[in-house]
Amino acid sequence: MKNMVVTIARQYGSGGKTIGEMLANDLGIPCYGRQIIKFASEDSGISEQIFSRFDEKLDMSLFKKLTKNIYSGRLLSPESSGFVSDQNLFNYQAKIIKSMAEEGSCIIIGRCADFVLRDYENVASVFVHADEDFLMEMAMERNSMTEREMKRYIEKVNRHRSDFYRHYTGCDWSDARNYDLCLNSGKLGFARCVEEIKSYLKIRFEK
Repeated sequence: MKNMVVTIARQYGSGGKTIGEMLANDLGIPCYGRQIIKFASEDSGISEQIFSRFDEKLDMSLFKKLTKNIYSGRLLSPESSGFVSDQNLFNYQAKIIKSMAEEGSCIIIGRCADFVLRDYENVASVFVHADEDFLMEMAMERNSMTEREMKRYIEKVNRHRSDFYRHYTGCDWSDARNYDLCLNSGKLGFARCVEEIKSYLKIRFEK
């Protein structure tokens, strides 16, 4: 297969981003996360700050949480009143994600990439999770918060990611059926997670 793309959805504190970067280094391919915002800003002409405020979260209005706006790919023109709407910002990021998948092998972190690329045969989707104690331990290493504050922050970020995913895909973020591979990084460790993904890719694509 010409190009091979791995999408990684991850709980906060699970190390999904780190695992993606380690995998990219092993395979000699790029890993994209927040860079997608920069590229979408450049492509659309919309401020990067506007994209950043929207990144993997919804405004937490009850209406947004209860409704769905499933990704269809339609982009609005600058003349449209909805040009800087959440939906259009998502669609521009999705456009960049598709371009990345078509241009070459890469790792893409978050941003519903598994759903955006669901019809691409060259994509393997991964979900990285862990138990609460492990998430806390990893998150505490990176943040100056009390344990109580950290627990609330983890819950908040994961809730945002879950709501965001449901809104734009119509699916449950943590449902294993959405992914090719689900890995518990707390039990496997980061390096073993990388090896498990590589083993899956070899079985799946090197036929």
